[in-house]
Amino acid sequence: MNIKAVAKRAKVSTATVSRTINGSAKVNPETAERVRKAIEELNFYPDTNARALGSGRSGLYGLIISDITNPFFPELVKSFEDIAVLHGQEVLIANTNYDSERMKICVRRMLQRKVDGVAIMTSEMDDHLIEDFSRRHIPLVFLDTGVPSPGVGCVRIDYSAGIDMAVNHLIQLGHNRIAFISGPMRLASARMRYKAFMDSASRVRLDANVQLIEEGNHRVDGGHAAMNRILSSGARPTAVLASNDLTAIGAMGAIGEAGLSVPHDISVVGYDDIQLSAYTMPPLTTVSLPRVQIANAAFQSLLHALQSKGSQPVPGTEQTILPEFVTRKSTGPALL
Repeated sequence: MNIKAVAKRAKVSTATVSRTINGSAKVNPETAERVRKAIEELNFYPDTNARALGSGRSGLYGLIISDITNPFFPELVKSFEDIAVLHGQEVLIANTNYDSERMKICVRRMLQRKVDGVAIMTSEMDDHLIEDFSRRHIPLVFLDTGVPSPGVGCVRIDYSAGIDMAVNHLIQLGHNRIAFISGPMRLASARMRYKAFMDSASRVRLDANVQLIEEGNHRVDGGHAAMNRILSSGARPTAVLASNDLTAIGAMGAIGEAGLSVPHDISVVGYDDIQLSAYTMPPLTTVSLPRVQIANAAFQSLLHALQSKGSQPVPGTEQTILPEFVTRKSTGPALL
């Protein structure tokens, strides 16, 4: 099976088939879909090496994430890959485990594989690593870090809006002793969520008792340990807001082990809305980050840079993602 057969089935020229395979913006969506359907029906497998030589691109996007064990990231990976497949692209995935040295290895892999662009969904990126991509004119898009510049786009989460939703929800339920468990403060994303909580507490004149604020590690064990420290401090909260869902799940475990119940004794709110959060006991109230929207924004940022004409990098795009609040059964009225 060859490209001529695909062109005949789709009733287009071989040039149009080639442009579709190479992700060219010159092919209108309806025609591109017809070509992809013909490719699928004929079980045609384009020669990716020939494609790379013909287009000057590898057809490969890099995706760097922080923690593959956190369900948030596999869900994000799936969304990004789903969009890439629709555009005939492949994805090279790398996991940093929040380690700057491992990040360097991830970057080296991306450069060796000659990726067309990289979505960096982590906050451990060093400036000199960004320069490595820039020198090779490889577009980048960041989640929550950096500023838009030529060849560099940004996708930002409005953490403040999400934290405000959570705090207001708890205030409306009568809670005035709200604990907060942050992520590792060495991470920019954790510092942003912590600052958002402190700002929100100030706006509603909530007493941010230092005994009710602990640092976790964005994992279940960190949430469990942080909650135990809060409970042993003597300043028992009526509610706890966690920096992510895994932290909240760990906190719920510690609350149960202490002979207390959620939400009767302590309400719990998470952040991210991983799929598991709907099936905890009780189901977790949380701030939802739309993974499909985040992935689409990141992919479109790279696509915009790659489809732009000229040898000079185009100005990077910037998009802000607004979270949503999901009320389940881990929150309830404060006991008076």
